[in-house]
Amino acid sequence: MKKTKSYKFKEVDLVSLRELALKVKSPTGFQLRYGGLLSILRTNVEEKLVHTLVQFYDPDFRCFTFPDFQLVPTLEAYSDLVGLPIAERTPFIGPGSSLTPLVIAKDLYLKTSDVSNYLVTKSHIRGFTSKYLPEKANLDTTCQDTREAILALLIYGLVLFPNLDNFVDMNAIEIFHSKNPVPTLLADTYHAIHDRTLKGRGYILCCVPLLYRWFISHLPSSFHTNLENWSYSQRIMALTPNEVIWLTPAAQAKEIITGCGDFLNVPLLGTRGGINYNPELATRQFGFPMKAKPINLATSQEFFYYSNAPTGQRAAFVDAWSKVRRKSVKHLGVRSGIAHEAYTQWAIDRAEEIGMPYPAMRYLSASAPSMPLPLPPATQGMYQEHLAMESHEKRMWKV
Repeated sequence: MKKTKSYKFKEVDLVSLRELALKVKSPTGFQLRYGGLLSILRTNVEEKLVHTLVQFYDPDFRCFTFPDFQLVPTLEAYSDLVGLPIAERTPFIGPGSSLTPLVIAKDLYLKTSDVSNYLVTKSHIRGFTSKYLPEKANLDTTCQDTREAILALLIYGLVLFPNLDNFVDMNAIEIFHSKNPVPTLLADTYHAIHDRTLKGRGYILCCVPLLYRWFISHLPSSFHTNLENWSYSQRIMALTPNEVIWLTPAAQAKEIITGCGDFLNVPLLGTRGGINYNPELATRQFGFPMKAKPINLATSQEFFYYSNAPTGQRAAFVDAWSKVRRKSVKHLGVRSGIAHEAYTQWAIDRAEEIGMPYPAMRYLSASAPSMPLPLPPATQGMYQEHLAMESHEKRMWKV
């Protein structure tokens, strides 16, 4: 077994943000402009579940490795959760290209003088205090467009891309301006977990509501209703591949980003640095069978901070995003929710190699991967509910 690590979670005044959200006159109109930010804001994150999940992070393959299967946060999954497409242009490329007050004012429907007067510097970082923005949004004289734009920016700065306490920094402002937050959100998710895994520091997790919503989208409905005598760690260690919900809304993507530029897989730039991830490991999450050990895994340490990035590495990441490789799902074969024995055995071996963070709760077998794996008696009742769910899911695969 490997040692578990501690993670910190940013404390955010969600009550004030949710009260401001009640002043949105047209949630549908807000969603058309800013995506699914309101649903993200209403997410009540179970921090213990997230803390348990990240213990399964596999730093070499940039995924979560469980006893006999793997799950991978993907660009397509985050796009679905945020309700915004991955734009056909280079995303946020890191700190250094500050927007002018004129541009920020247009984004927030404010006067340029207001932006100039209230942009401040905190710990050598430019931005807005979270006190000024809510006060401006709550004024009776503030127009609806301004109120909603400020709410969206507050969610970016305090919930999705938190940095300094009670402060919306220039990184969040620039990502908000880009209208292309998905690659940066995924980058920050991986970067924060990877850093903590490698260096053992108390790194604050980023994009926690998205990570949480992504994970629970793969969990069976019985996961939470049968926890009376189980801890999160025990329940996750008892999960079988047949219990996992593979066919999430993200699986309906028509194209998958498989790589960028000269990189074997997908390089990502976040607010703190760069990292890569392996979409090939998510093949099953897009509805296609995992047949054997993936052959295009990037095991090189594509991980850096902007403060100490090797010469040219950041520029190479930026250039790669001008050459995005996409694959149509039509070319991935016949949809199927199974994994072949060769892959399942490889996943089991990988889990043994890196070590699981908690004791085993069931036996493992790769001999019949499309059949339910044996469960301890305490989970047999849970599994009956899943059998009906699996039958429905198989019918969906045939559509």
